[in-house]
Amino acid sequence: MDKKKGVNMKDLFSLEGKIALVTGGSTGIGEMIAEGFLHFGAKVYIVARREGILRKTQEKLSKIGLCEYIVADLGSVNGVETLAKTFCEREQSLDILVNNAGISDGGLEIEDITEEKWDSVMDLNIKIIFFMIQKFLPLLRVGSSPETPKNVINIASIDGCGKLNSYYNYAYGVSKAGVIQLDRHLGDRLAWEGIHLNTISPGDFPSDLNTVARDNTEDIKKVIPAKRVGQKENIAGAAIFLASRAGNYSVGSNIVIDGGESVRGIQRAFYAKIWPDLVNLER
Repeated sequence: MDKKKGVNMKDLFSLEGKIALVTGGSTGIGEMIAEGFLHFGAKVYIVARREGILRKTQEKLSKIGLCEYIVADLGSVNGVETLAKTFCEREQSLDILVNNAGISDGGLEIEDITEEKWDSVMDLNIKIIFFMIQKFLPLLRVGSSPETPKNVINIASIDGCGKLNSYYNYAYGVSKAGVIQLDRHLGDRLAWEGIHLNTISPGDFPSDLNTVARDNTEDIKKVIPAKRVGQKENIAGAAIFLASRAGNYSVGSNIVIDGGESVRGIQRAFYAKIWPDLVNLER
């Protein structure tokens, strides 16, 4: 222990006594983060639309720690308000909010993207994040201070911070870039109240949303410098850092977790197909 500051370095990543809510928590990255939080002592609420899958995930995660679920459709602000009301019936405060729920436009061609599809992606991926933060602010403000900040973690994507997919995700990429910038604006506004906002931009983590990485894992590995796809401890570790004392000096940050994929960029993979003798993806 650092006696001068009263900090036990062994407890830097502890989430004991904290309450977390994770949207899109029944599968994929949301489930990975929820599992990580439970291992470090948090009580976790997972949120999603499909109760059957939620219940199965909650039963599995409850073997690790205290996990509950709330069924909610976050496709509208009304859904967010209903979720906040339901949560308030169970808890008086919130320590960690993870905005993970999202959808993709699935690599559609320009001509095939309808206004309805565009709006559905933008609504869930960025508009709803703003209103989730707005509606949960009263709970986040309870007990918040510079010494004991509350944490909001927004899940973006490397598609929103420089990397272009080999198949284009127009609405998805734009929405995730917006999340990163929204995080900076709200982070600056709310840090003064002891509420810290940060973003995580994952690369290829096999999931129901990232079916390309899930169904083509061996091919994806060939274009990632780390030579593998993301694993649950990678994304969970970043979230635990931001939610704990270890990360409580981070505000408005965007942590990229992608094995170097965005550093290399899609251009190298593209040119390797055109000039395989000139561009070797193995080096």
